[in-house]
Amino acid sequence: MLIHCIVKPKSKVDSVALNPDGSLRIKIKAPPVDGKANEYLIEYLSDVFKIKKKNIEIISGHTNSHKRINIVEEEEVLKNKIAELKG
Repeated sequence: MLIHCIVKPKSKVDSVALNPDGSLRIKIKAPPVDGKANEYLIEYLSDVFKIKKKNIEIISGHTNSHKRINIVEEEEVLKNKIAELKG
């Protein structure tokens, strides 16, 4: 499933929230240096959604805060996990 997100690196805390348009707003502690933020983002999403890291891939936006991420997971299961972010 393809997900659009806006990532803010170098934040004080890690967090993920659902935007009204269906995209994700993600804050991560990692700095945007030498791909560390992208690596950390994959690890963080793996923890949040309880998915293996190998099933998460950044498709576009490697050097941009707007990213498209492909997550290999049953679509209905992933949609439910994302919906839980509202509360």
